[in-house]
Amino acid sequence: MRCVYNRLPVYTGDISGVASALYELGGLIVIHDPSGCNSTYNTHDEVRWYQNASRIYISGLKESDAIMGNDAKFIDDIVQVALDQHPNFIALANSPIPYLNATDFSAICKKLEEILDIPAFYIPTNAMHDYTHGIALAFKALASRLPFENYAPTKKAINILGVTPLDYTPNETTTLLKDIFHDYEVLSIWARDTSLKELQRSASAHVNVVVSSSGLRLAQYFERTYHIPYVLGSPIGDFKNVLFKAIEDAMTTGKSQNPLLNKEVSDEHIIIGDAIIGHSLGNALYTSYKMITPLEESKRIIRTRDLASKDEEEIEQALRKAQTIIGDPMYQALTSIPVGALPHLAFSGRLYLKNMPNILKGGILDEFK
Repeated sequence: MRCVYNRLPVYTGDISGVASALYELGGLIVIHDPSGCNSTYNTHDEVRWYQNASRIYISGLKESDAIMGNDAKFIDDIVQVALDQHPNFIALANSPIPYLNATDFSAICKKLEEILDIPAFYIPTNAMHDYTHGIALAFKALASRLPFENYAPTKKAINILGVTPLDYTPNETTTLLKDIFHDYEVLSIWARDTSLKELQRSASAHVNVVVSSSGLRLAQYFERTYHIPYVLGSPIGDFKNVLFKAIEDAMTTGKSQNPLLNKEVSDEHIIIGDAIIGHSLGNALYTSYKMITPLEESKRIIRTRDLASKDEEEIEQALRKAQTIIGDPMYQALTSIPVGALPHLAFSGRLYLKNMPNILKGGILDEFK
């Protein structure tokens, strides 16, 4: 059967992507849903849930309120929590039921702003897209409402876009990124181990570095609105040297750079996952390789003979020609070829959390050669 997964899990949904993107920024994140999503989110998709304070709530939508269009209770509950917690902003997301009922979230946000004088915005989720889509929408929605500050960098300045635990799970990720980019002033990291105050400096950067596909839409927004060029790539292995040169080229020319897609496609080496992370890994390891990605935002960053698919059979067929495969261990169900284990929290959840490698660390790539 086409477009059916019977051996693999599906990737984390767009609602969890929104919550992950905005988790640390002091906002009130409200998922309009009958309840249930919170359990999935905190037991599978969010490694910070038991260590960091959370302001993520489920509305507890009742069938009668959904049918009658009673939004008053939803608004009143948000107002009560906001008056108690004084969030920096209010972000609304939704499950399929309010989506199918055509709930007027824009009007609800306008009403909340009138009552509370706090920025409120809607992120159009429906649980039918993957997490990269949710993160991308959340970042763009937040950026469109942020009052950016005029900040004077002490040296050449960058923002790093697309960092959440769903793609970069290990705790030391942001420390490693700052160490790797030590020649630059890192104004903000969207959005892990950061604050809303730091994000408000973002418009003063010279270049945006997009380290996962979730950050691409935000980079394009900054380019259109603030004329900041972007560079695609993650500083993995020796590819970081290529990335450094691309950043300098972007600063010199003012034009965005994509150094990811210059190598040939071959079926011998296959990498599965996020396209920016996967391409960076492929560039660091091989002279030619093939990228397979089922992720929505990644489909904008592939070559002609790469594979963008949500079809389990199509992926299985592509793996038959491979000599080496790198991807989440769950993909072993589709092939007899040993899969070089690169666990992905957004795919296999916490199954491999204790053995999660950090691909930004030197020496890790030797395991995949």
